[in-house]
Amino acid sequence: MKAVKIKKNGGPEVLDIEEINLRKPIKDEVLIEHAAIGLNYIDTYHRSGLYPLMYPSGLGMEASGVIKEVGPDVSNFSVGDKVAYAAVPLGAYSSHRIYKTKNLVKVPQEIDLRIAAAIMTKGLTTYYLLHKTYPVFGNETILFHAAAGGVGQIFCQWAKSLGCKVIGTVGSEEKVEIAKKNGCDEIINYNKEDFAKKVMEITDGKGVPVVYDGVGKSTFEKSLECLRTRGMMISFGNASGALDPINVPKMLQPKGLFFVRPAMGQYLGTNEELNEAAKILFEKISSGKVKIEIFKEYKLDNIKQAHTDLENRKILGPAIIVP
Repeated sequence: MKAVKIKKNGGPEVLDIEEINLRKPIKDEVLIEHAAIGLNYIDTYHRSGLYPLMYPSGLGMEASGVIKEVGPDVSNFSVGDKVAYAAVPLGAYSSHRIYKTKNLVKVPQEIDLRIAAAIMTKGLTTYYLLHKTYPVFGNETILFHAAAGGVGQIFCQWAKSLGCKVIGTVGSEEKVEIAKKNGCDEIINYNKEDFAKKVMEITDGKGVPVVYDGVGKSTFEKSLECLRTRGMMISFGNASGALDPINVPKMLQPKGLFFVRPAMGQYLGTNEELNEAAKILFEKISSGKVKIEIFKEYKLDNIKQAHTDLENRKILGPAIIVP
Protein backbone atom coordinates (compact mmCIF):
# COMPACT_ATOMS: atom_id res chain seq x y z
CA MET A 1 0.00 0.00 0.00
CA LYS A 2 1.24 3.49 -0.73
CA ALA A 3 0.25 7.09 -0.06
CA VAL A 4 1.38 10.62 -0.87
CA LYS A 5 2.67 12.55 2.14
CA ILE A 6 3.87 16.12 2.55
CA LYS A 7 6.11 17.27 5.39
CA LYS A 8 6.12 20.99 4.50
CA ASN A 9 4.30 23.34 2.18
CA GLY A 10 5.74 24.24 -1.20
CA GLY A 11 5.62 23.34 -4.88
CA PRO A 12 5.02 19.92 -6.44
CA GLU A 13 8.49 18.86 -5.29
CA VAL A 14 7.23 18.44 -1.69
CA LEU A 15 4.96 15.54 -2.73
CA ASP A 16 6.50 12.26 -1.55
CA ILE A 17 5.17 8.72 -2.05
CA GLU A 18 5.59 6.44 0.95
CA GLU A 19 4.91 2.78 1.62
CA ILE A 20 2.24 2.44 4.32
CA ASN A 21 0.82 -0.27 6.56
CA LEU A 22 -2.79 0.22 7.56
CA ARG A 23 -4.36 -0.96 10.79
CA LYS A 24 -7.67 -2.81 10.92
CA PRO A 25 -10.82 -0.68 10.64
CA ILE A 26 -12.51 0.00 13.96
CA LYS A 27 -16.05 1.11 14.81
CA ASP A 28 -17.75 3.08 11.99
CA GLU A 29 -14.76 2.59 9.67
CA VAL A 30 -14.10 0.61 6.49
CA LEU A 31 -11.02 -0.27 4.48
CA ILE A 32 -11.29 0.98 0.88
CA GLU A 33 -9.16 -0.13 -2.04
CA HIS A 34 -9.12 2.95 -4.25
CA ALA A 35 -10.00 2.57 -7.92
CA ALA A 36 -9.48 6.26 -8.76
CA ILE A 37 -8.69 9.53 -7.01
CA GLY A 38 -9.97 12.98 -7.90
CA LEU A 39 -7.54 15.75 -8.82
CA ASN A 40 -8.77 19.18 -7.74
CA TYR A 41 -7.37 22.71 -7.69
CA ILE A 42 -7.99 22.90 -3.95
CA ASP A 43 -5.30 20.20 -3.57
CA THR A 44 -2.73 22.81 -4.65
CA TYR A 45 -3.97 25.18 -1.92
CA HIS A 46 -3.36 22.49 0.70
CA ARG A 47 0.06 21.67 -0.73
CA SER A 48 1.21 25.30 -1.10
CA GLY A 49 0.11 26.40 2.36
CA LEU A 50 -2.65 28.77 1.19
CA TYR A 51 -4.89 26.53 3.30
CA PRO A 52 -2.51 25.64 6.18
CA LEU A 53 -2.11 22.04 7.35
CA MET A 54 -0.54 20.25 10.27
CA TYR A 55 2.53 18.39 8.97
CA PRO A 56 3.17 15.65 8.05
CA SER A 57 -0.10 15.32 6.17
CA GLY A 58 -1.82 13.31 3.49
CA LEU A 59 -3.38 15.06 0.52
CA GLY A 60 -6.51 14.76 -1.58
CA MET A 61 -10.20 15.04 -0.69
CA GLU A 62 -12.00 12.63 -3.00
CA ALA A 63 -11.77 9.08 -4.28
CA SER A 64 -13.78 6.04 -5.22
CA GLY A 65 -13.20 2.36 -4.68
CA VAL A 66 -14.41 -0.93 -3.29
CA ILE A 67 -14.79 -1.85 0.38
CA LYS A 68 -12.42 -4.65 1.34
CA GLU A 69 -13.09 -4.83 5.07
CA VAL A 70 -15.61 -3.36 7.52
CA GLY A 71 -15.16 -2.50 11.16
CA PRO A 72 -17.35 -3.74 14.00
CA ASP A 73 -20.89 -2.32 14.17
CA VAL A 74 -20.85 -1.17 10.53
CA SER A 75 -24.27 -2.15 9.23
CA ASN A 76 -24.93 0.19 6.30
CA PHE A 77 -21.92 -0.87 4.20
CA SER A 78 -20.62 -4.31 3.19
CA VAL A 79 -17.50 -5.83 1.69
CA GLY A 80 -17.71 -5.40 -2.09
CA ASP A 81 -19.75 -2.18 -2.04
CA LYS A 82 -18.78 0.48 -4.59
CA VAL A 83 -18.26 3.71 -2.66
CA ALA A 84 -17.01 7.27 -3.05
CA TYR A 85 -16.33 10.30 -0.88
CA ALA A 86 -15.34 13.96 -1.01
CA ALA A 87 -14.49 15.31 2.43
CA VAL A 88 -11.77 15.90 4.98
CA PRO A 89 -9.64 14.50 6.50
CA LEU A 90 -7.17 14.69 3.65
CA GLY A 91 -5.54 11.50 2.44
CA ALA A 92 -7.24 10.37 -0.76
CA TYR A 93 -3.90 10.25 -2.59
CA SER A 94 -3.35 6.62 -1.64
CA SER A 95 -3.89 3.10 -2.91
CA HIS A 96 -5.89 2.05 0.18
CA ARG A 97 -7.45 3.93 3.05
CA ILE A 98 -9.27 3.52 6.34
CA TYR A 99 -12.28 5.81 6.18
CA LYS A 100 -15.24 6.70 8.41
CA THR A 101 -18.63 5.74 7.03
CA LYS A 102 -20.31 9.06 7.91
CA ASN A 103 -18.79 10.77 4.84
CA LEU A 104 -19.15 7.78 2.51
CA VAL A 105 -21.79 7.26 -0.20
CA LYS A 106 -22.64 4.18 -2.23
CA VAL A 107 -22.06 4.43 -5.96
CA PRO A 108 -24.84 3.01 -8.17
CA GLN A 109 -23.83 0.00 -10.23
CA GLU A 110 -24.30 1.89 -13.50
CA ILE A 111 -21.76 4.61 -12.52
CA ASP A 112 -18.13 3.85 -13.39
CA LEU A 113 -15.80 4.31 -10.40
CA ARG A 114 -13.46 6.44 -12.51
CA ILE A 115 -16.34 8.81 -13.23
CA ALA A 116 -17.37 8.80 -9.56
CA ALA A 117 -13.87 9.87 -8.48
CA ALA A 118 -13.83 12.64 -11.08
CA ILE A 119 -17.17 14.18 -10.06
CA MET A 120 -17.53 13.95 -6.30
CA THR A 121 -15.96 17.28 -5.30
CA LYS A 122 -16.89 19.11 -8.49
CA GLY A 123 -20.38 17.62 -8.67
CA LEU A 124 -21.25 18.13 -5.01
CA THR A 125 -19.90 21.69 -5.27
CA THR A 126 -22.19 22.28 -8.24
CA TYR A 127 -25.11 20.82 -6.29
CA TYR A 128 -24.81 23.17 -3.32
CA LEU A 129 -24.04 26.21 -5.48
CA LEU A 130 -27.14 25.76 -7.66
CA HIS A 131 -29.55 24.27 -5.13
CA LYS A 132 -28.51 25.71 -1.76
CA THR A 133 -26.25 28.80 -1.88
CA TYR A 134 -28.37 30.49 -4.50
CA PRO A 135 -31.25 28.23 -5.59
CA VAL A 136 -31.75 29.15 -9.23
CA PHE A 137 -35.05 29.47 -11.04
CA GLY A 138 -35.73 28.41 -14.62
CA ASN A 139 -35.08 31.14 -17.21
CA GLU A 140 -32.67 33.07 -14.97
CA THR A 141 -29.53 34.41 -16.60
CA ILE A 142 -26.48 33.61 -14.48
CA LEU A 143 -22.73 34.22 -14.75
CA PHE A 144 -20.12 31.53 -14.13
CA HIS A 145 -16.38 32.18 -14.29
CA ALA A 146 -13.94 29.60 -15.67
CA ALA A 147 -16.71 27.84 -17.55
CA ALA A 148 -14.28 25.46 -19.27
CA GLY A 149 -12.71 24.27 -16.01
CA GLY A 150 -13.42 21.08 -14.09
CA VAL A 151 -16.29 22.52 -12.03
CA GLY A 152 -17.45 24.72 -14.90
CA GLN A 153 -18.02 21.85 -17.30
CA ILE A 154 -20.33 20.13 -14.81
CA PHE A 155 -21.93 23.34 -13.53
CA CYS A 156 -22.91 24.69 -16.95
CA GLN A 157 -24.57 21.44 -18.03
CA TRP A 158 -26.39 21.18 -14.71
CA ALA A 159 -27.57 24.81 -14.83
CA LYS A 160 -28.88 24.29 -18.36
CA SER A 161 -30.81 21.23 -17.19
CA LEU A 162 -32.57 23.53 -14.69
CA GLY A 163 -33.57 25.98 -17.42
CA CYS A 164 -30.98 28.70 -16.85
CA LYS A 165 -29.36 30.86 -19.47
CA VAL A 166 -25.63 30.59 -18.74
CA ILE A 167 -23.04 33.27 -19.44
CA GLY A 168 -19.61 31.71 -19.07
CA THR A 169 -16.19 33.30 -19.03
CA VAL A 170 -12.97 31.65 -20.19
CA GLY A 171 -9.32 32.68 -20.32
CA SER A 172 -8.42 31.63 -23.87
CA GLU A 173 -9.92 31.02 -27.31
CA GLU A 174 -9.04 27.34 -26.94
CA LYS A 175 -11.54 27.11 -24.09
CA VAL A 176 -14.43 28.77 -25.91
CA GLU A 177 -15.41 25.55 -27.68
CA ILE A 178 -15.20 23.57 -24.43
CA ALA A 179 -17.56 26.00 -22.72
CA LYS A 180 -19.95 25.94 -25.68
CA LYS A 181 -19.96 22.13 -25.74
CA ASN A 182 -20.93 22.07 -22.06
CA GLY A 183 -23.95 24.31 -22.32
CA CYS A 184 -22.93 27.96 -22.18
CA ASP A 185 -25.29 30.24 -24.08
CA GLU A 186 -22.88 33.18 -24.13
CA ILE A 187 -19.09 32.91 -23.77
CA ILE A 188 -16.73 35.76 -22.94
CA ASN A 189 -12.92 35.59 -23.10
CA TYR A 190 -12.07 37.83 -20.14
CA ASN A 191 -8.51 38.27 -21.40
CA LYS A 192 -9.83 39.88 -24.59
CA GLU A 193 -13.04 41.62 -23.52
CA ASP A 194 -14.33 43.62 -20.58
CA PHE A 195 -16.62 40.90 -19.26
CA ALA A 196 -18.62 43.29 -17.06
CA LYS A 197 -19.45 45.49 -20.03
CA LYS A 198 -20.36 42.44 -22.13
CA VAL A 199 -22.61 40.98 -19.41
CA MET A 200 -24.50 44.26 -19.16
CA GLU A 201 -24.97 44.26 -22.95
CA ILE A 202 -26.29 40.68 -22.90
CA THR A 203 -28.73 41.50 -20.09
CA ASP A 204 -29.90 44.81 -21.61
CA GLY A 205 -28.30 46.76 -18.77
CA LYS A 206 -30.11 44.86 -16.02
CA GLY A 207 -27.24 42.71 -14.75
CA VAL A 208 -27.44 39.16 -13.44
CA PRO A 209 -28.95 38.00 -10.12
CA VAL A 210 -25.93 35.89 -9.24
CA VAL A 211 -22.25 35.44 -10.08
CA TYR A 212 -20.49 32.14 -9.33
CA ASP A 213 -16.77 32.85 -9.09
CA GLY A 214 -14.02 30.29 -8.50
CA VAL A 215 -11.32 32.52 -10.03
CA GLY A 216 -10.96 35.04 -7.19
CA LYS A 217 -8.70 38.07 -7.17
CA SER A 218 -8.66 38.95 -10.87
CA THR A 219 -12.43 38.77 -11.44
CA PHE A 220 -13.92 39.99 -8.16
CA GLU A 221 -14.48 43.72 -8.69
CA LYS A 222 -15.72 43.40 -12.27
CA SER A 223 -18.09 40.65 -11.10
CA LEU A 224 -19.75 43.11 -8.72
CA GLU A 225 -20.40 45.40 -11.70
CA CYS A 226 -22.29 42.54 -13.39
CA LEU A 227 -24.80 42.15 -10.57
CA ARG A 228 -28.24 43.71 -10.48
CA THR A 229 -29.61 45.39 -7.35
CA ARG A 230 -29.68 42.90 -4.45
CA GLY A 231 -27.66 40.42 -6.49
CA MET A 232 -25.51 37.75 -4.89
CA MET A 233 -21.74 37.39 -5.32
CA ILE A 234 -20.65 33.81 -4.62
CA SER A 235 -16.90 33.43 -4.23
CA PHE A 236 -15.90 29.78 -3.92
CA GLY A 237 -12.29 29.63 -5.15
CA ASN A 238 -8.96 31.44 -5.57
CA ALA A 239 -7.51 30.25 -8.88
CA SER A 240 -6.04 33.72 -9.58
CA GLY A 241 -5.16 34.43 -5.94
CA ALA A 242 -6.94 35.24 -2.68
CA LEU A 243 -9.37 38.15 -2.55
CA ASP A 244 -8.22 41.52 -1.27
CA PRO A 245 -10.11 42.91 1.76
CA ILE A 246 -13.64 43.94 0.81
CA ASN A 247 -14.63 47.57 1.23
CA VAL A 248 -18.26 47.03 2.19
CA PRO A 249 -19.54 50.66 1.85
CA LYS A 250 -17.87 51.04 -1.55
CA MET A 251 -18.38 47.58 -3.06
CA LEU A 252 -21.55 46.08 -1.61
CA GLN A 253 -23.67 48.88 -0.19
CA PRO A 254 -24.47 50.89 -3.39
CA LYS A 255 -26.56 48.06 -4.89
CA GLY A 256 -27.40 46.26 -1.65
CA LEU A 257 -25.38 43.24 -2.76
CA PHE A 258 -25.01 39.95 -0.91
CA PHE A 259 -21.58 38.34 -0.61
CA VAL A 260 -21.01 34.73 0.45
CA ARG A 261 -17.99 32.44 0.66
CA PRO A 262 -19.49 28.93 0.80
CA ALA A 263 -17.79 25.60 1.47
CA MET A 264 -19.01 22.05 1.09
CA GLY A 265 -19.02 21.28 4.81
CA GLN A 266 -21.58 24.01 5.44
CA TYR A 267 -24.13 22.36 3.14
CA LEU A 268 -23.29 18.66 3.36
CA GLY A 269 -22.45 18.39 7.03
CA THR A 270 -24.85 15.57 7.87
CA ASN A 271 -25.20 12.11 6.38
CA GLU A 272 -28.74 12.95 5.27
CA GLU A 273 -27.61 16.08 3.42
CA LEU A 274 -24.73 14.20 1.79
CA ASN A 275 -26.89 11.30 0.61
CA GLU A 276 -29.52 13.68 -0.81
CA ALA A 277 -26.83 15.55 -2.75
CA ALA A 278 -25.13 12.38 -4.01
CA LYS A 279 -28.49 10.93 -5.12
CA ILE A 280 -29.23 14.01 -7.23
CA LEU A 281 -25.68 14.08 -8.59
CA PHE A 282 -25.73 10.43 -9.66
CA GLU A 283 -29.18 10.92 -11.23
CA LYS A 284 -27.80 13.78 -13.33
CA ILE A 285 -25.04 11.48 -14.58
CA SER A 286 -27.28 8.44 -15.15
CA SER A 287 -29.88 10.47 -17.05
CA GLY A 288 -27.26 11.97 -19.34
CA LYS A 289 -28.17 15.53 -18.34
CA VAL A 290 -24.57 15.92 -17.16
CA LYS A 291 -22.02 14.11 -19.33
CA ILE A 292 -18.50 13.52 -18.03
CA GLU A 293 -15.41 13.08 -20.18
CA ILE A 294 -12.24 12.41 -18.21
CA PHE A 295 -9.58 14.67 -19.66
CA LYS A 296 -6.53 12.83 -18.35
CA GLU A 297 -5.42 10.05 -16.01
CA TYR A 298 -2.20 10.15 -13.97
CA LYS A 299 -0.52 7.34 -12.10
CA LEU A 300 -0.04 8.00 -8.39
CA ASP A 301 3.71 7.68 -8.99
CA ASN A 302 3.44 10.67 -11.35
CA ILE A 303 1.72 12.96 -8.87
CA LYS A 304 4.30 15.76 -9.16
CA GLN A 305 3.59 16.09 -12.88
CA ALA A 306 -0.14 16.09 -12.20
CA HIS A 307 0.20 19.07 -9.85
CA THR A 308 2.51 20.87 -12.28
CA ASP A 309 -0.03 20.46 -15.08
CA LEU A 310 -2.87 21.53 -12.78
CA GLU A 311 -1.18 24.80 -11.82
CA ASN A 312 -0.08 25.51 -15.40
CA ARG A 313 -3.71 25.25 -16.61
CA LYS A 314 -2.93 22.25 -18.82
CA ILE A 315 -5.84 20.21 -17.49
CA LEU A 316 -8.95 21.15 -19.46
CA GLY A 317 -11.54 19.00 -17.71
CA PRO A 318 -12.00 16.42 -14.95
CA ALA A 319 -8.78 14.51 -14.26
CA ILE A 320 -8.08 11.53 -12.03
CA ILE A 321 -5.20 9.70 -10.41
CA VAL A 322 -5.11 5.91 -10.56
CA PRO A 323 -3.14 4.02 -7.90
